[in-house]
Amino acid sequence: MVAVCGLFVQPFSVYGKDWYFKPAKHNQPATTEPEYEALLKKYDGVYIGDTSKKELFLTFDNGYEAGYTAKMLDTLKKEKVPAAFFITGHYISDQPELVKRMVREGHIVGNHSWSHPDLSKISDEKYRRELEKLKNRYMKLTGERQMNYLRPPRGTFSERSLKLGHEEGYVDVFWSAAYRDWVRDDQHGADYAYDHIMKRVHPGAVILLHTVSKDNAEALPRVIRDLKKQGYRFRSLDDLMAERKLPSKFR
Repeated sequence: MVAVCGLFVQPFSVYGKDWYFKPAKHNQPATTEPEYEALLKKYDGVYIGDTSKKELFLTFDNGYEAGYTAKMLDTLKKEKVPAAFFITGHYISDQPELVKRMVREGHIVGNHSWSHPDLSKISDEKYRRELEKLKNRYMKLTGERQMNYLRPPRGTFSERSLKLGHEEGYVDVFWSAAYRDWVRDDQHGADYAYDHIMKRVHPGAVILLHTVSKDNAEALPRVIRDLKKQGYRFRSLDDLMAERKLPSKFR
């Protein structure tokens, strides 16, 4: 522990932090704390792509199903847009056919843990069990041999949790564009979602959306079409990792 003015404060290596980004005006790239950025670099994590290119990386969190994911998959298929879906144990148990569809249609399925705990607070042993249980169920269901990406539940993390994820072979994926879309009973219509997404988009953005949002499902076709008209290209996290010259499994 570190003493500060007579008080003892836990170092960041063990004390969890909440991920956040600092949006900029006029669709300029978002930033985060230099400390956070340095840790992601140290452990090969990611929250943003190349901000000199009009490229976007679309990611979804799937804690549970609210009836909108199939519509979102329909949109992605029609528009030929790759995405990454971060799923929990509840989701893969409850919606195996949707998970298989994600894989069949060429999307990445990432690890969002089995039971959605704060990964910065649980023991090393439980951390590994959380990821392994989800990964094993995913491989058994789909026949896939790898699960390369991890999104910490609620965006909470510490240096220890980033290190553990890296040791388990994962890339921790955070985000640089998002809005408050995870409250199922607090929906405001497609225009609301469209406006908030478009306001946050910037070159190189890793976009986080939640599939429990009806607003997102209804806004997504327009969002994708209009961003394409603005010259943006949707790419896969695998493309981003390959460009960063990480291991060949991402290519």
